[in-house]
Amino acid sequence: MNEAAKELFITQPSLSNAVRDLEREMGIEIFIRKPKGITLTKDGVEFLSYARQVVEQTTLLEERYKSKSNVRELFSVSAQHYAFVVNAFVSLLKGTDMSRYELFLRETRTYEIIDDVKNFRSEIGVLFLNSYNRDVLTKMFDDNHLTYTSLFKARPHIFVSKSNPLAEKKLITLKDLEDFPYLSYDQGIHNSFYFSEEIMSQIPHKKSIVVSDRATLFNLLIGLNGYTVATGILNSNLNGDDIVSIPLDVEETIDIIYIRHEKANFSKMGEKFIDYLLEEVKFDK
Repeated sequence: MNEAAKELFITQPSLSNAVRDLEREMGIEIFIRKPKGITLTKDGVEFLSYARQVVEQTTLLEERYKSKSNVRELFSVSAQHYAFVVNAFVSLLKGTDMSRYELFLRETRTYEIIDDVKNFRSEIGVLFLNSYNRDVLTKMFDDNHLTYTSLFKARPHIFVSKSNPLAEKKLITLKDLEDFPYLSYDQGIHNSFYFSEEIMSQIPHKKSIVVSDRATLFNLLIGLNGYTVATGILNSNLNGDDIVSIPLDVEETIDIIYIRHEKANFSKMGEKFIDYLLEEVKFDK
């Protein structure tokens, strides 16, 4: 306590009183006080972890707005697992002249994409709508003051490895897929069919594997002859040359959209990113 008081340029009794006032306000005991010194309680350890986050965020705010010579360009995107989003993000980096920047690309779960944009953690969210999830998701957009804009519409495709027995087919039916493992992305505690990244996830599958990242999914496509349902847009730089895309014979359309908060204006980075997105998908509309 004495050393802490010196760092704060106050007296030790003043600091002790401030800590006791804080404990009363929070309704917890932060320190166990003994003649030989003090130690943290269980509540104190948890409180300290939150307090550190507050201090760190305050420091970031001061760096961002008080130091004008140290201003960094900030931009964040949250998206489902789409290669064209990654490509657009790379193009944004290469095509923007910035001496200092802090950019975030979060490939994450559907619910979290909406939550990120709702709470301004991300300026843009990229996900899909179809006939099954449209009513539920657009209601969430309305409830959370989000707007959505269509980027392009795609016919559902199946991703399989080149060695898969289905790889030579020009068109695949649901019947063709019955004996192959279905691969999908984990949606965490919000594991509703409406939040799935894959259309027709509500259809029962004899074999089903859930993964959390793109690399694992593509390894299982190859190693287990699995399949996933996607937009049909592949990129060899990210997905390798061992995966093929085949149209799925269903009466369905995937509408790839981006969402924004209705109270947020596009930043220059955001405008550029959308341009790069449209450039990535213009041949697939």
